[in-house]
Amino acid sequence: MASANTCWSVENFSCPICLDVFSSPVTTPCGHNFCRTCITKFWDEQVKFKCPVCNKIFDKRPDVHVNILLSELAAQFRTCVRVKDQPCVESAEVPCDVCTGTQLKAVKSCLVCLISYCQTHLEPHQRVVGLKKHRLVEPMDSLEDRMCKIHTRLLELFCQTEQVCVCQFCTETDHKSHPVVPLTEEYEAKRAKLGKIEIEVPQMIQERKLKIKEIRDTVEINKKDADREIADGGKVLTALICCVEKCRDDFNQTVKEKLKSTVKQAEDLIKELEQEIEDQGPYSQSILSYR
Repeated sequence: MASANTCWSVENFSCPICLDVFSSPVTTPCGHNFCRTCITKFWDEQVKFKCPVCNKIFDKRPDVHVNILLSELAAQFRTCVRVKDQPCVESAEVPCDVCTGTQLKAVKSCLVCLISYCQTHLEPHQRVVGLKKHRLVEPMDSLEDRMCKIHTRLLELFCQTEQVCVCQFCTETDHKSHPVVPLTEEYEAKRAKLGKIEIEVPQMIQERKLKIKEIRDTVEINKKDADREIADGGKVLTALICCVEKCRDDFNQTVKEKLKSTVKQAEDLIKELEQEIEDQGPYSQSILSYR
């Protein structure tokens, strides 16, 4: 039965009506299985009692009973699915690479096997002579990425010249003249630096936000000042225009009055001269007569 469990699928334990895993499965006279609640509700809504799968019609409403075997299998299947879906370890922990199905938390990682083991699967390394020679370290994820590709050794050091992780053998070859420090030391230094940055960045962001607000406030003040200057300038210019127009009208009026006076003087002079001409008319006639 244990080996058969691996072939189970949700279709084998699904009710044809609700399509979910059986709950209190019952079997109809035609041999099909349904949840008791589903088939009961189905028949309550039908005029004729028939099987939802094969449409076989029954003379009367069948008296169904729970299928004990199917109910137990469905319960086991539901449990298996629930266990399978549960995470075996916390997100910050390393899972065992050997566990199948539900993975347990690893307690050690082997730098020779490049595998992480839970307490159960670690037992051979504690018992077999050849495996006892393997180097075990605290659990690490992505072991292959932590190994030197050239020397197949753990990357335990950090080259400060090339800013890369190296193994002990690397310090004797390509990185022989380079300053190196333990990887943990470099990690702590970078973490401290990162912690400082994490503190400084929010402060910097806050300062930038305050500066932005200050600039925006200044712009708003400048806009209001500009609007006020435009309004004041408009008033001054309007008053100046009124003054110029008044001066123009006064000047025009003065010129017109002066012209009127000049015209009147000219007309009076003309009338006077005409009158003199008219007055000289008889005198001229008498002189002509004398001649």
